[in-house]
Amino acid sequence: MTSRTTSRTTSRSRKVAVVGVALSDCGRVDDATPYALHAQAARRALADAGLAREVVDGFASAGTGTLAPVEVAEYLGLRPTWVDSTAVGGSTWEVMAAHAADAIAAGHANAVLLAYGSTARADIKAGRRTGNLSFGSRGPLQFEVPYGHTLVAKYAMAARRHMIEHGTTIEQLASVAVQARANAALNPDAMFRTPITVDEVLSGPMIADPFTKLHCCIRSDGGAAVLLAAEEYVRDCRTAPVWVLGTGEHVSHASMSEWADFTVSPAAVSGRLAFERAGVGPAEMDFAQIYDAFTYMTLVTLEDLGFCAKGEGGAFVEKGRLRVAGGELPVNTDGGGLSAQHPGMRGLFLLVEAVRQLRGEAGARQVRASDGELPRLGVASGTGGWFCSSGTVVLGR
Repeated sequence: MTSRTTSRTTSRSRKVAVVGVALSDCGRVDDATPYALHAQAARRALADAGLAREVVDGFASAGTGTLAPVEVAEYLGLRPTWVDSTAVGGSTWEVMAAHAADAIAAGHANAVLLAYGSTARADIKAGRRTGNLSFGSRGPLQFEVPYGHTLVAKYAMAARRHMIEHGTTIEQLASVAVQARANAALNPDAMFRTPITVDEVLSGPMIADPFTKLHCCIRSDGGAAVLLAAEEYVRDCRTAPVWVLGTGEHVSHASMSEWADFTVSPAAVSGRLAFERAGVGPAEMDFAQIYDAFTYMTLVTLEDLGFCAKGEGGAFVEKGRLRVAGGELPVNTDGGGLSAQHPGMRGLFLLVEAVRQLRGEAGARQVRASDGELPRLGVASGTGGWFCSSGTVVLGR
């Protein structure tokens, strides 16, 4: 077993692998705290890797407490010498993975644990919290918040702009939800697995025009953990490594008035950087895990990552390409935030699913490469806020 006291290298050329991934109990979890879900996921990720807790010298977390990751690290019994508490919404975890990979490659850490846990659904059910209308009313947001401009309204406005400029139809957006549910049907751990149709999506209650209920992510409880380590740790691990090949991050805007183009997400920058640094292109990906708080997020991110041209996302998604079964580019193979689970900042779940696919551990929803073998390359791209930030990670085996 590699010791935590292993001397740190000064080389900046160390390869970095994901060596452990896990989810906590997810879906409807009424009898756990967010801290307990962090711990459950962390223990499972370490067990998945076959490494001891003492190996972990780096820790990253966000979304819990006032001193994250300090409070969570204390709860987990960790005393890290490298920490990250970057909080940029749903893209937090892809950005943290990028930071962790850089730190490990530079010799500033050897093994970094990313952990998240949330009881968002249970808290609302029990009356411990309510659905908030905004993230705050200071700074630039003071010019929007007084008018009731909610998060879902911002995504809805962006979707409507895409429909006007590019002719994207509401049926095409609805097909994203239908395909996510079809993938979820193959995942025994998904919260919602019953197939849905385009008509059912369109006939649901209106949330924010043009989004009906099924255009929007579900609310669940759950946690996830990912362990990244330097290449010399791989020989001690229980599972095959999944290598971090390239990463990219980008911050776009906070105020809608400062968003130059509602039809372009920050993934246009983070994706380009990640692919360039990995030395591969979108056409080589066997699957994509994309943040999908709303159906439009999937569509526009596919465009901005380069899987289709700008404005062609509607035609791309309506052909069933996103399905595990028969799709040309399986997307959100676990069912995504639209059907599997969405406890808040879901970006870490994208990395867990990507790693499981590359290892061949996805069961009935396992993706195959064009030659019938296990997938070799995949991409996870998280989005934060209302398209405010993006982090993209290219992974390979």
